[in-house]
Amino acid sequence: MAAPAGSLVAAVLAHSGRLDKEDLGTRIGRLSHRVEELKGEVCNMINKKYNEFLPSMQSAEDLVSQLEGLSSNIDLLKAGIENEVQQDLNIAVAEFTELKQQLERDTLVLSILKKLQEFDTAVKEYNTALLEKKYVAAAQQLEKARCSLKMLESRKGFELKILKALGTELTVQTQNMLYHLGEEWQKLAVWKLPPSKESSSLESVMHSELHLRTVPSKEEEIAGPPVASVLQAFAVLGELHTKLKIFGQLLLKYILKPLISYPCLQPFTEEQSDVFILRFKSEEPNLDHSSPMEVFDKIKLIFEVLHKYLLNVPLEQPSEDRKNGRVTLAELLGDAIWEELSDCLIQNCLVNSIPTNSSKLEQYVEVIKSTEEFEKALKDMQFLKGDTTDLLKYARNVNSHFANKKCQDVIVAARNLMTSEIHNTVKITPDSSVALPRLPSPGEGDHLKMQKTSKLLHNNMVNLENETKLSQYTFSLPTCRISSSVEKLMELAYQTLLEATASTDQCCIQLFYSVRNIFQLFYDVVPTYHKENLQKLPQLAALHHNNCMYIAHHLLTLGHQFRYRLTNILCDGAATFVDLVPGFRRLGMECFLAQMRVQKGEILERLSSARNFSNMDDEENYCAANKAIRQVLHQLKRLGKVWQDVLPVNVYCKAMGTLLNTALAEIVTRIAALEDISAEDADRLYSLCRTMVEEGPQVFTPLPEDDKNKKYQEEVPVYVQKWMTFKELMIILQANLQEIVDQWADGKGPLAAEFSAAEVKSLIRALFQNTERRAAALAKIK
Repeated sequence: MAAPAGSLVAAVLAHSGRLDKEDLGTRIGRLSHRVEELKGEVCNMINKKYNEFLPSMQSAEDLVSQLEGLSSNIDLLKAGIENEVQQDLNIAVAEFTELKQQLERDTLVLSILKKLQEFDTAVKEYNTALLEKKYVAAAQQLEKARCSLKMLESRKGFELKILKALGTELTVQTQNMLYHLGEEWQKLAVWKLPPSKESSSLESVMHSELHLRTVPSKEEEIAGPPVASVLQAFAVLGELHTKLKIFGQLLLKYILKPLISYPCLQPFTEEQSDVFILRFKSEEPNLDHSSPMEVFDKIKLIFEVLHKYLLNVPLEQPSEDRKNGRVTLAELLGDAIWEELSDCLIQNCLVNSIPTNSSKLEQYVEVIKSTEEFEKALKDMQFLKGDTTDLLKYARNVNSHFANKKCQDVIVAARNLMTSEIHNTVKITPDSSVALPRLPSPGEGDHLKMQKTSKLLHNNMVNLENETKLSQYTFSLPTCRISSSVEKLMELAYQTLLEATASTDQCCIQLFYSVRNIFQLFYDVVPTYHKENLQKLPQLAALHHNNCMYIAHHLLTLGHQFRYRLTNILCDGAATFVDLVPGFRRLGMECFLAQMRVQKGEILERLSSARNFSNMDDEENYCAANKAIRQVLHQLKRLGKVWQDVLPVNVYCKAMGTLLNTALAEIVTRIAALEDISAEDADRLYSLCRTMVEEGPQVFTPLPEDDKNKKYQEEVPVYVQKWMTFKELMIILQANLQEIVDQWADGKGPLAAEFSAAEVKSLIRALFQNTERRAAALAKIK
């Protein structure tokens, strides 16, 4: 807010330092006058603005009035349109729609009538062309008629009953056309075939003939080339591939495949005035299989004949892949039969020509060259496309095929050996070795250096070498018998590895792993294939044990022998068979131990009929026990004969010792368990035990020569753990109390080494009556 006038005046006066009443009044008057002037200016300005606003306001009010009038006119016009014009517009739209539908129906009818006319025209022109033997034109008219009919049938909602009749007519005319073309085709290529049931035999193939017409009749000369006309018509009708497929299958079955399969067949051609005849003649074959060069020459002759008289026909074959749309019949026939023909050539010709020995691989270059020439000739005749080289790829990949064939032959031969009889045996001695050429040692060049070095040592220095040397047989396989098939199997493995050393790297690797596969196959096949015999026949179980140990023995050094002769890839430690050794040893041991369990079971079963060796004073019980003892001895002697000269001596003795020990342990256990043994019982038990002691050692006959078995029979305690226990039991059965106490010797005697104190006391109580002497004796057994 502004300060009051008095305050202002006072402030001014105070500022000036003096107060003058007269000056103050003058000044107030001037200020009042100025205020009045300002009021007048403000009023003039307001009047001026108001005068300018009034016309604008009046103009706006006029515009509002005009707008309200215009709005009412629009409402009136809208009401008029809705009531009068809209009805007329709907009527016009309906009339337009009806006229449009009528136009569409008329256009459709017109197009259908046009297609019907085209169909009729095409059929008429077809009939005319067929009568004139213009087969291509006739076929094209049929295709036009088919397109017209297809268009008519695609008109949904406008079906005509006549379309079915037209379709039937078109089918009839098409079949009629195909019949005439078929007649012409049969004149161009005539097959004379043997009865269908005999088509596979050589004799029936000899009666197969193909006649190709070479000179057309005068009528056909005027109409154009018969072959081109007929085949082009087939192509237009879409039946050419079917006809060529049938022709190609006949060509394969009766001409091409027999030439590949039968070396004695030779193609024979005969040209007459108007026909060319292709037939066979038979010659004595030099080999069981024709060489690829001979087969290629025969087949090339066939295609040259066909190309000259039948296949060299250009055909219009529109296709998106072909720029000019032209293709020869030879190319179409090649597409139809080449895959099957090349497979037949590979399986029945090239496969048989793959060498079986790496030394013959160099001669295979001729086969590759012949294959190249054969494919080039077929391409020149347009039978093959430029990129078709399946046959050549197979021929060039000879190293791989040689390896595959060799590996397959090796596996087949190995499997045949594995499934042959086991009982045909050969004797293996420490001097035995696989019959193979000596492999050159990888360090053979250092041999002379070593000799020179040893001479220098001998001349200049004292030789510190230990004079005691191992026997040359230290690491040899002990004398035994193995199956002859296993010996041949090992020879096959050595021969295959020897072959690998002279092969290419790829072939070398494949052959090496084929040898590994041989042994893995043995591991899987033999125990399964011979399972029943290995379980039932002790001799075969022993042979299988030896076979496995023989293979494991060779596997230890097999890889090392060839290590530096194989490819570098295998020389870095991969060429080994040592990892297979534990499996083969386990395989042989498991089979033999299973047979040992069977034999142990039979021994225990026989001893179970001995009536626990009790009441031997009863004659019936004694006879039963004696019979059981005899049966066990007979079983052991029979096993000895079966395993004699088969098992290695140490294995034989351990096996027989284990079985005899089973029998003795069972007898000791049963007798020691008796609670009452009379004097007569003791005598008879002793008699039975003496039979075991006298005849038991006789089962140790590992060698056929009886005089050489004596030392093994004298070493029975080494192989029979319970032998001394059994003999101590016999002593107890015949000894008095004092003798038993002496044998015990305060727990330090031979009796204490075999029996426990409780067992000895039990026997004393069973053998002797309860007396003071027995009590004293029992007191000493501690």
